[in-house]
Amino acid sequence: MVEVELTRIIINERSEQQVIVLKEKEGARAFPIVIGIFEAYAIDRGIKEIRTPRPLTHDLIVGIIRSLNVQLARIVVSDLRKGTFYAKLVLQRDGKTIEIDSRPSDAIAIAVLLGAPIFVEERILEAVSRAAAETEQTDDGEAPPEETADGEKPGPQA
Repeated sequence: MVEVELTRIIINERSEQQVIVLKEKEGARAFPIVIGIFEAYAIDRGIKEIRTPRPLTHDLIVGIIRSLNVQLARIVVSDLRKGTFYAKLVLQRDGKTIEIDSRPSDAIAIAVLLGAPIFVEERILEAVSRAAAETEQTDDGEAPPEETADGEKPGPQA
């Protein structure tokens, strides 16, 4: 597993698809994940420490985790199947580890709120790096024109 950090959130209010970028902490590999608008806003609020008057879904989950005296040890982007990323919440309580299936966008929002580390399986980083290298160059050696308005290449979805 490779520890990564959230380096960018790209919110386009005219689209349902938003982009976050994860970059390895001890290296140069980075990749985008396409997420939904509500998850993007939840991540953005968490980073900016903006609290809402009443708990939203991710706040509710964080409240449940805290109330049950459970620790979020880390989240792991664990798989990539047919262009869709998969993740796990890795919880610990009384010396026991519990893994819960999650969309990466939800897992990242919860990790941001709880200050938990984010990891990606090495094989996932290798796969997205290989795919990025293949699409970076077209046959004539120029970058492909498919980019979002912000200049980011859309990646697989969460």
